[in-house]
Amino acid sequence: MRTLVTGGAGFIGSHLVDALLAAGHEVTVVDDLSRGRREQVSDGVRLIEVDVASASLPRAVRDTRPDIVFHEAAQIDVRESVRNPLRDAEVNVLGTVNLLRACVDAEVRRLVFASSGGAVYGDTEVIPTPEDHPCRPESPYGTSKRCGEHYGATFQRNQGLEFVSLRYTNVYGPRQDPHGEAGVVAIFATRLLTGEQAVINGDGSQTRDYVYVDDVVRANLCAISAPPGTYNVGAATETDVNQLFERLRRASGSTARAVHGDPKPGEQQRSCVAIERAAAELGWTPEVDLDQGLARTVDHFRRR
Repeated sequence: MRTLVTGGAGFIGSHLVDALLAAGHEVTVVDDLSRGRREQVSDGVRLIEVDVASASLPRAVRDTRPDIVFHEAAQIDVRESVRNPLRDAEVNVLGTVNLLRACVDAEVRRLVFASSGGAVYGDTEVIPTPEDHPCRPESPYGTSKRCGEHYGATFQRNQGLEFVSLRYTNVYGPRQDPHGEAGVVAIFATRLLTGEQAVINGDGSQTRDYVYVDDVVRANLCAISAPPGTYNVGAATETDVNQLFERLRRASGSTARAVHGDPKPGEQQRSCVAIERAAAELGWTPEVDLDQGLARTVDHFRRR
């Protein structure tokens, strides 16, 4: 099968590309390399360096003529979306619409969309949160991801493009970028290993649902043939930031103590998703528990 992965030089996208190749699919990567790295793209994979929001994207999709597109390219930093909501919307909304239109023109059968299993919901009354819970995003990032879901559903109804939205929770693992403000596991792991100070925002009681990157990749592979729709992809387990720090401290062998800073705007208090729908319709459940995944991640950064 011919596949195209936007953001395929990035953290999740590069792992997905490797898995698609291993499954025997033909893969093309679209990435502007603003965050992704060329060396993370497997040998023999065609890389088209283009921004998903640019006028050049439709030609890249048309020339590739994929059967299925995996849309991983995004502005992923919640705090950056608060600082610069216009840029967030340009990439996550206009870029997604640009890709959807290009897929229709190129007669792509299906698009699998990387959404957010925390940011689109905001703080909720139900934990773990199911897919039919009202969405009240607290950040421009969450709003832009929810907007992408709406556009995808509209293109499915009006243009016949099959659309699958995978609402990832907090994805972590090897190749995650330890720089900037996104990716707390990578940031903490790197700082603990190098003796730098890791800072917990606020009191550390905010919870997240951490899911290992290999499990997220398997969910994408399941989405190739699953019914179109929206699926949560997470571990269905709450872990607060203080607990995460302690687990990473043990995994790294560090004796560093936690230091707390100011809370960050746009950051929700609790996030954890229900995954019964993914189990029933995707045939997917997570396989890597948190301590195992953190150990693998720490080992990766230690080798680097």
